Amino acid sequence: MATSAAGDFRIAPSRVKNAGMWFLQAASAAMFVMAGVPKLTGAESMVHVFAAVGLGQWLRYFTGGLEVAGAVALLVPAFAGVGALWLTVVMAGAVIAHLVVLGGNPAVPVALFVAMAIVARGRWERTARWLTR
Repeated sequence: MATSAAGDFRIAPSRVKNAGMWFLQAASAAMFVMAGVPKLTGAESMVHVFAAVGLGQWLRYFTGGLEVAGAVALLVPAFAGVGALWLTVVMAGAVIAHLVVLGGNPAVPVALFVAMAIVARGRWERTARWLTR
């Protein structure tokens, strides 16, 4: 709890957690839009990356669509947890692709995987209610 010269004020830990979650969700949403749009628009680098994966360009569109839809979901309170859950799965696939096929540094997919796992856990109560309707 914090105090100031103007008086005693308290910030509930749940409010701090919620603010932190929203910050993480917004920052991650921006990252997923920046990652998904080039896939959907056919950026040459993305075409080459998915050609190297070897499963066809449909996977590029599918992944880009999941990333952009997930970014939107992260910003809608009712869907933030579900969006984080599916983006956790998408990032698990990205980490595996980097380690097995693409090579290179998987730091960004790992960081996004961890961020989405944190959001999915932090928003679990609402997600569980949504999934059990």
